Amino acid sequence: MSHKSARLPRRQFLKSALAVGGAIGAPQIIPSSALGLDGFTAPSERVIIGGIGIGNRGTYDLGCFLEQKDVQFVAVCDVKEARRTAVKKMVDSKYGTEKCDTYRDFRELLDRKDIDAVLIATGPNWHATAAMNAAKAGKDMYCEKPCTKNIAQSLILAETMRRTGRVFQAGTQRRNLPHFAFACELARSGKLGKIKKVFAHPAGMQAMMSGWLVPEPEPDKNIVDWDTYLGPAAWRPFNAKQLDGFNFEKGGGLVGGGVLEWGSHCVDLCQWAMGDCAPPVVYNAPKDGQLVAVYENGAELIYRETGWIPLGSCPVRFEGETGWVEAGDSGKLVLSSPELLAGREVAEIGGYPATFHVRDFLDCLKTRSQPKGNADAACNAHIACHAANIALYLNRQVKFDNTTHEFIDDAQANRLRSEALREPWRL
Repeated sequence: MSHKSARLPRRQFLKSALAVGGAIGAPQIIPSSALGLDGFTAPSERVIIGGIGIGNRGTYDLGCFLEQKDVQFVAVCDVKEARRTAVKKMVDSKYGTEKCDTYRDFRELLDRKDIDAVLIATGPNWHATAAMNAAKAGKDMYCEKPCTKNIAQSLILAETMRRTGRVFQAGTQRRNLPHFAFACELARSGKLGKIKKVFAHPAGMQAMMSGWLVPEPEPDKNIVDWDTYLGPAAWRPFNAKQLDGFNFEKGGGLVGGGVLEWGSHCVDLCQWAMGDCAPPVVYNAPKDGQLVAVYENGAELIYRETGWIPLGSCPVRFEGETGWVEAGDSGKLVLSSPELLAGREVAEIGGYPATFHVRDFLDCLKTRSQPKGNADAACNAHIACHAANIALYLNRQVKFDNTTHEFIDDAQANRLRSEALREPWRL
């Protein structure tokens, strides 16, 4: 169901109510909130949102959505009873009602015809599967990262969003922060000269296979639905540490470490600086705390742990033939020359707030346009992370073909492109 069709009944209702009032000659008292007056957004223009998997990060995201006057949050789904209860309390307190519905099975939430879009903030094990189910149900979505578990899933996610016409925003909120956006603009516009190297901070380079922890008594399903929590991941017995840490969630049977966790931000920004091009084609073995990947045009994407200017977390650096720029979560930029600013003032917003990213998503939902963290951009950035993770795990060079989306003459690497998913969660 499109956003437009979801709104039609409410508009018709308001028009009918006014028409009837005029016909019978009786005064009709309609609250200003219903007409979009006095700072209110009319019901016909509100975006109805549901949430899937709202934990710590999801609660923060939800707060950003609730700040928006044109958002009405109506339902939450989570496999943990405590989280369902906490989110309902948060939402009902915001609106002064008791109308936020709760679900344990996200498919029941997706069946609701009144919901336009969903916030997906489950563990990464669930992100892509929940997003593709949401798309098939006609919902737009804001999906936290890492968005995919492996290369194959990245490709399927992007194809699903193109085919269904859904608006997808990956939770790569730094794309909507002024200083990061300006740094990427310098690289894309040629003001640094031809780009030779882009640097991403992986916050730890480690890749290993996931495993089991010591089995513990499984809670009642209404308190914690362990089977649904595992979702598409391979079954394993309940353990509270995996419930909170979910060590195997990062993808492909591999625990992705910082390459995928931070990479889905830092590598994403490097990809944006490169014009959201196809991912690198060569990924070398790690050496001296860094991993060098090479694009088809010869530019290098360097995953580097140290050597950064102290500009806060998630630093990136873009080097061209005539200049360079480095940025981080402090909100500050360091430039090779002050002339690169060209008299512009770039707002310094410290930290990494998601409010601007949420607003970008909502605006694009209404105009049916592509947000900055769209599925195609997320696909390429995640492939670059997954391929680097495979090179880390194998501890050797791998070569990726962007046409076939496979590693060249490398059966071992290709086995790590995807993983078996449990029924009924196969894509």
